[in-house]
Amino acid sequence: MSVRLVIGLVIMVVSLILVARRGLYLYRVVSKGKKIDRGRTTPEQSVKAEAVEVLGQRKLLTKTVPGVAHFFTFWGFTVLLATVIEAIGSLFNRHFAIPFIGHDSWLGFLEDFFALAVLIAVCVFSVIRIREAPEHRDRASRFYGSHTTTAWITLGWIAAVVITLLAYRAFQVNAGDFPYSNFAFMSHLLSIPFRHMGPHTNYVLESIFLVLNIAVIFTFLIFVVHSKHLHIFTAPVNVAFARRPIALGALATTPNMDPETLSEEDVFGVGRLQDTTWKQRLDLLACTECGRCQEQCPAWGTGKPLSPKLLIMSLREHMLDRAARPDANLVPDIVDPDVLWSCTTCGACVQACPVDIEHVDTIVDIRRYQVLMESSFPTEANSMLRNIENQGDPWGLGASHRTDWMSGLDFEIPMVADVIDAQIEYLFWVGCAGALDERAQRVTRSIAGLLHGAGVKFAVLGPRESCTGDPARRIGNEYLFQTQAQINVDTLNNANVRKVIVSCPHCFNSIANEYPALGGNYEVIHHSQLLSRLVADGRIVPAKPVDKTVTYHDPCYLGRHNRIYDEPRSVLSAIPGVSSREMHRCREKGFCCGAGGARMWLEESIGKRINLERTDQALETGADVVSTACPFCMIMLDDAVKARQADGQADPNKQVLDVAQILTSSL
Repeated sequence: MSVRLVIGLVIMVVSLILVARRGLYLYRVVSKGKKIDRGRTTPEQSVKAEAVEVLGQRKLLTKTVPGVAHFFTFWGFTVLLATVIEAIGSLFNRHFAIPFIGHDSWLGFLEDFFALAVLIAVCVFSVIRIREAPEHRDRASRFYGSHTTTAWITLGWIAAVVITLLAYRAFQVNAGDFPYSNFAFMSHLLSIPFRHMGPHTNYVLESIFLVLNIAVIFTFLIFVVHSKHLHIFTAPVNVAFARRPIALGALATTPNMDPETLSEEDVFGVGRLQDTTWKQRLDLLACTECGRCQEQCPAWGTGKPLSPKLLIMSLREHMLDRAARPDANLVPDIVDPDVLWSCTTCGACVQACPVDIEHVDTIVDIRRYQVLMESSFPTEANSMLRNIENQGDPWGLGASHRTDWMSGLDFEIPMVADVIDAQIEYLFWVGCAGALDERAQRVTRSIAGLLHGAGVKFAVLGPRESCTGDPARRIGNEYLFQTQAQINVDTLNNANVRKVIVSCPHCFNSIANEYPALGGNYEVIHHSQLLSRLVADGRIVPAKPVDKTVTYHDPCYLGRHNRIYDEPRSVLSAIPGVSSREMHRCREKGFCCGAGGARMWLEESIGKRINLERTDQALETGADVVSTACPFCMIMLDDAVKARQADGQADPNKQVLDVAQILTSSL
């Protein structure tokens, strides 16, 4: 038995034992999480996600340079698995070949090509990390708070894997053992400087670097399973189990909230580590610390303490800390309350995450525990929750004001008294803001007028309509949400409603995505979608020019949560005279208005106000009109524009309008 075989086997056996022990420990950590129903995701969706996001690296490629570098690193190590097999086989037989593949020239070329590609990628990553070093850019760097030392060690280790590989192959060429033709260009090229040393010396060096290559690979495995680079193994699994088509939209519905069946052992939400689900634990292990979520987060970007990345990292460190108390309260021991309540649930973090971590679900689950188990939440939310519970709307104006918006209309709108008339195609769900806020009422009247003019048969619930419960759910009061939802589902089902038009994206998301779990299944359409269809069908014909430049703000719950980006823009593009200008943060990378996650009813005293930041982005375009398709966004942006007008930073004629209002002005 050769020396290199003995040394190689010892290295591999010891390394694999240590890796297996760590793997078993991590499996036990994840499997201790609570079971959850992942029924939204089909096997076909998981397979497609693996193909697109793991093999295709789709989300990583949204950043071109680091994305391409990661693409070649991923595929480089995938292809170079062949060289690992060959290296192990060479310990036993100098002329080893992979069964059924052999030593075809194409394999030698691919191995050398990807070895070079990985080395170039390491150089690219190094330059990126130097340029975006946290100590140079502070919070602005997406690597702020990441384990940068570990990242540098990893880059060095990856380089060592490739360098030792190419070295032993080069010496193998000169020793006369290399089985590949000149297509393995790097191996042959690197062999040239060492040809004068002779076959014997090259053979000795081949053996040394072969063992070194195996040592570097297998000790790297030990390092990987003990570091953030564990995502190499956990990320593909996490992607497979993420909710589809996107890990946004509906939140998980907490079961068994009937007070008559509750016991003292029932726990709602996540207050301690043992309350987390297995998927939430897998999320923590999948984090790559790339900082893409942090970079997109509107809270972090405006000086708030919430970083989705740092939240995940702190929870992971707590989970893997063997000395940590398992009964420690996550808030405030691990998560600062200001971190928890800064979230707008906009979903920018989930959209940006290349490994499909569901940050919003975890944040809302922690909120649920704080609200339902600890009665600990921002005091400003008290009146909002009390108003929803007692009056059916966050403002507390009551059902009697639900039809105030109809005043001034020159046509009648049918009101559903019992069962919706068979002649009525749609129920128009007006929503709390659309019915009760003065600015949003103007939008509601525009929508109603457009539908009436297009001959769409619709009716409203009027005083029978009640808050969908979205603000309550997002702030963590799952019980109040389910109470409201059940009231509305019963109302809609009893009225035999099948098609619903919604103007508020939050109502849209609740009714379309969350009510089915409580027995409410309807065909739900947002007003911008229906208006786009009516314009395309010629039932609405914009004729009067509107000579304005317009910048469109994507509502988070319409865009990221439900992927409705094109329809509002198609309405604007159909209006004569309108010139559109996009903000630098738009569509999938849109910036929140600051109202989501029930933040509309909470004070914003830390950092810059999010609605001001978004408005400043809109003002930079020079547009005459800031347009949107959400009453919450309308209110937040209008307040911010008025604030900028008051301090002289915005034109006094600048307007905030819904797409429906702009369309109305063109008729």
